[in-house]
Amino acid sequence: MTQATQATFTSRTIAVEHIKISSERSFAEVRRRLEGTLPKLDASIAQALRSGDQKRARDYEETGPKLSIFEERDYGALLQIFCSRGNALQYEIGNPLTASKMTRYQLSAALYAPLRVVLFEDEQGKGVFEYDKPSSFFGQYGDERVTEVGRYLDVALEAALREAAE
Repeated sequence: MTQATQATFTSRTIAVEHIKISSERSFAEVRRRLEGTLPKLDASIAQALRSGDQKRARDYEETGPKLSIFEERDYGALLQIFCSRGNALQYEIGNPLTASKMTRYQLSAALYAPLRVVLFEDEQGKGVFEYDKPSSFFGQYGDERVTEVGRYLDVALEAALREAAE
């Protein structure tokens, strides 16, 4: 006799606050400033965390960057086949230690960490950032420890993007 397995499917709608920061600077200048402000993720921190190196984790949290660029995708290049759309980049931005402060309580928060930000060039050649406010999607879990980290990320991400845009 075989035992049937079943899956459960649930669905919930959440409200997400979408943010747009338009710069008077060129796309290229905003990109340069963002990449000058946020370093690329230090790959050695992931290895230190995997190996349980608590000293390295503490040092990184105390002296490392608040946010780093994990990944960059060139969406402008992907769109060239369909149109002459110019510059568009998607960034994954975050901090592995900050992410662990949420995912230890709500593993599904990993769905949103690192954060995604798009930088694109408007019709006038200016840089525009768009992203969803972290606390608005991390708040769905109803866990104040996770929401608190989301609010911290609201401030840290907005500050970094405004610095690049202003």
